[in-house]
Amino acid sequence: MARLSSHVIALFIVVALVCAFVPVFSVEEAEAKSLWNTCLVKITPKCALNIIYVVFGNGTLIESCCYYLVQEGKVCHDNLIKYIADRPSLIGRKAQYLKKRDDVWNHCVSISKTA
Repeated sequence: MARLSSHVIALFIVVALVCAFVPVFSVEEAEAKSLWNTCLVKITPKCALNIIYVVFGNGTLIESCCYYLVQEGKVCHDNLIKYIADRPSLIGRKAQYLKKRDDVWNHCVSISKTA
């Protein structure tokens, strides 16, 4: 009888954990889909990858991509980079990535004003 009770408790814990985490995953998927539908369609894949590599790596910004970034808009840029920076493997350096995100945005805005 004690075995049955411990199995029921274990099953209850598993079900509770699944119920707790499934909504989080579905919200995250919805957020990713929304970002894709509203933001990433405004920028070329080449420029999106370039900007991501500049923010999260040691890439050099292709200045012609600044036009697309500014067209995409600050809200999209901020949300996309924050969404990526929130990944568990990157969150330890999130502040650094958000600063680089802002630096890229400011640089691109300054270029677009002079063009």
